[in-house]
Amino acid sequence: MSRNFLNSLIAGFVALAALAPLASQAAEAWPTRAVRLVSVFPPGGSVDQVARILAQQLSEQTGQQFVVENKGGAAGAIGTMAVAKSDPDGYTLGVVFDTHGVNPSLIPNLGYDTFKDLQSLVLLGTSAMAIVVNPKQPYKNFAELIAAARAKPGSISFGSIGTGSLGHLAMAQIGDQLGLDWTHVPYRGGGPLMTDIVAGHVPVAIGSVFLVTPHVKAGSVRPIGVTSAKQDPNFPGTEPVALQGVPGFEAQSWWGVIGPAKMPEPLVATIVAEFQKALKAPGVVQKLGAQGIVISGAGPKEFETFERSEIERWAKVVKANNIKAGD
Repeated sequence: MSRNFLNSLIAGFVALAALAPLASQAAEAWPTRAVRLVSVFPPGGSVDQVARILAQQLSEQTGQQFVVENKGGAAGAIGTMAVAKSDPDGYTLGVVFDTHGVNPSLIPNLGYDTFKDLQSLVLLGTSAMAIVVNPKQPYKNFAELIAAARAKPGSISFGSIGTGSLGHLAMAQIGDQLGLDWTHVPYRGGGPLMTDIVAGHVPVAIGSVFLVTPHVKAGSVRPIGVTSAKQDPNFPGTEPVALQGVPGFEAQSWWGVIGPAKMPEPLVATIVAEFQKALKAPGVVQKLGAQGIVISGAGPKEFETFERSEIERWAKVVKANNIKAGD
């Protein structure tokens, strides 16, 4: 080995050693400028609301602006792609919904790998979904809906926010578990879905607590079951479907924060700590709780484990029911 080569090698190691503290210091200082927080759904929905609640708190907390950018389409895949292609410097992050765990099995040629191209950061929280009916419908609980579906196969239709949504897949899995034949009516989002069930154009709907609560309070829909393991405090007296003839069943909506892959570990740790701190702020706790969200705050490892289990679970339902995007 020549002396010149050895000197170059030593110089390289010295340079790397010098860069390490700088990277750590940059992570500790994050953010030093505005952060783009991509909401992977359009304005007005739960993802947008969650992103804006967090952006306000994080802006106050860090002294830098967190700017929400709505980038909807393809059940969140378009906005997620934008995050995957961004620089791994911590200044572009994304708020995703439970469709993040469905899209890999539903959308061919997704364009990104959920774990190779993205960094799981924080599981923000979870929420039950509620099955509701138009008040003119005879069903007082989910058990009665099951009985009607059994008595006359194909006679029950239910609406969800779209093909491949968690509500759609949850009802499909219940149908598989009980051998029921009911018809899915997909809508383009929660607004059109709730408009139609209130008007009586679809008899049954499934949606997040955030989506259905205002209509339940107004008396324009009636809850008959929830998909959580326990009763949801927003709907006292409404039993989980697991206690109404679907033993062991549970399905939760969820929200999380992601970033592009290859972010330095110190930077990831700093970002996660700031979001976890934000989730403990009283105003955030109150606002998310009002939307029916149970705060989690689980970090990267736990969040990734959760994502993998969701992807595996719903892939089986998509395959068993031959569900395709755009159906």
